[in-house]
Amino acid sequence: MTDQTYQLLAIGVYMVAMLAIGYFAFKRTSDLDDYMLAGRGLKPGVAALSAGASDMSGWLLMGLPGAIYVSGLIEAWIAIGLTIGAWLNWKFVAPRLRSYTQVSQNAITVPSFFEKRLKDKTHVLRIASSVIVLVFFTFYVSSGMVAAGKFFEGSFGWPYLAGLATVTIVTLTYTLFGGFLGATLTDVAQGLLMLAALIAVPIVALIQTGGISAAAEGIREVNPDALNLFAGFGEGNNLIWALGIFSTAAWGLGYFGQPHIVVRFMALRTPQDAKAGRRIGIGWMILTASGAIATALIGIGYFAGDPAKELTDPETVFLLMSQIFFHPFVAGLVLAAVLAAIMSTISSQLVVCSSALVEDLYNIVGREATPKKQVMLGRTGVLVVAVVAALLALDQNSTILDLVAFAWAGFGAAFGPLVLLSLYWRKLTATGALAGMLVGATTVFVWGNIPALADAMYEIVPGFILNLVVTVVVSKMTYKPNAVIEEEFSLMEHQVSPKAARTEPVAG
Repeated sequence: MTDQTYQLLAIGVYMVAMLAIGYFAFKRTSDLDDYMLAGRGLKPGVAALSAGASDMSGWLLMGLPGAIYVSGLIEAWIAIGLTIGAWLNWKFVAPRLRSYTQVSQNAITVPSFFEKRLKDKTHVLRIASSVIVLVFFTFYVSSGMVAAGKFFEGSFGWPYLAGLATVTIVTLTYTLFGGFLGATLTDVAQGLLMLAALIAVPIVALIQTGGISAAAEGIREVNPDALNLFAGFGEGNNLIWALGIFSTAAWGLGYFGQPHIVVRFMALRTPQDAKAGRRIGIGWMILTASGAIATALIGIGYFAGDPAKELTDPETVFLLMSQIFFHPFVAGLVLAAVLAAIMSTISSQLVVCSSALVEDLYNIVGREATPKKQVMLGRTGVLVVAVVAALLALDQNSTILDLVAFAWAGFGAAFGPLVLLSLYWRKLTATGALAGMLVGATTVFVWGNIPALADAMYEIVPGFILNLVVTVVVSKMTYKPNAVIEEEFSLMEHQVSPKAARTEPVAG
């Protein structure tokens, strides 16, 4: 068999495995709570790997290595910021959100949590949140489909639409029928595949290039500053340098408001599971990010000055090194890891969009539906969003990929401060939350479309800060004591305390 045949065989095995997992989840899904949150029964390891896989997407295996290959270790600040943000998210958001979403009338989505937590009887906050989810995630899903089409086009010479259709159909199938559990279990398999690939490739590459000393020497010959995390410091205005690093690391702020990530916290078995989840999740992030960075750094010396090892696209450094150093079938599994990163993110976002359509827009109009009908509506929501996203992705020259950072900032600035204040401040009001959310989202949109401002600072920073300020000010102006909110807040705090964990289970 040819090398390409081996690689396609490996990808085929991976695709079949994802469909099998989706079928397994389908047989265990009976109502909307199962479909959207897997019945709140996720073990910490499952939740952690799922959150990591759905978070990272193709950026981890292509975007980050490409940036490191071009500029050196200075580009690692985004990975550092993301790791810190993820740790803070697991530490301060996960246990409280798991408890509060169940205490507050069993909220199973972020928009429904805002409404039930703040007792907003107008539904305006929930509707506005749902619209933000649908708009940003439809484009986010579409960007993943574009990446999938280009992946098959670049790796195997397939027509763009054929690659797009293949990934869309497989991902849609296991998400459509398996729901949240299907997306989560496939995320676990995909996360493990990504971890294996990101550990194996740099280790083998290091051995093949003569060890650490030889690799470091080759790297320095090409770029003396490649191994310097603080490259550029002291060579000009240090304040501007520091602001640039802060802007890059500020990606970590986005974690608090990402619906497809925090929903994993809501699905944990208990609030106390967050501690184990944090250790597993952050360990996974450190290992995978380190593997991506190491591969790119080794590639700097390996590809330099040798026309026979031409690297035309820096973002393919990880893929090319896997093809050079491994058997074609194993290299195919590494290629499957890239698909895993893309597909895990798409599936998670489809489920969140489905929940926004069904739980947050259909159900609030007062229509009654049986559990079976609710699941059917959830699957219909997945299909609708996937079709719209696929239509947007038909243009392979679309700039949708440029909106990934924009969407991350949008969610982080619109939802992040509200999630934190909901969990830690009793006096948050629905009016304050709505005002802050709209200001945060608008700031990201305006700031991100003014080049001078966008170049100076990532738009999530001003959006997050302005949301926080407006929410606090308006909440203080509109606050009225509410006995039910006080009671639920106190119960949530009691449940997440270590003493409560030893004495009683989480109440519904």
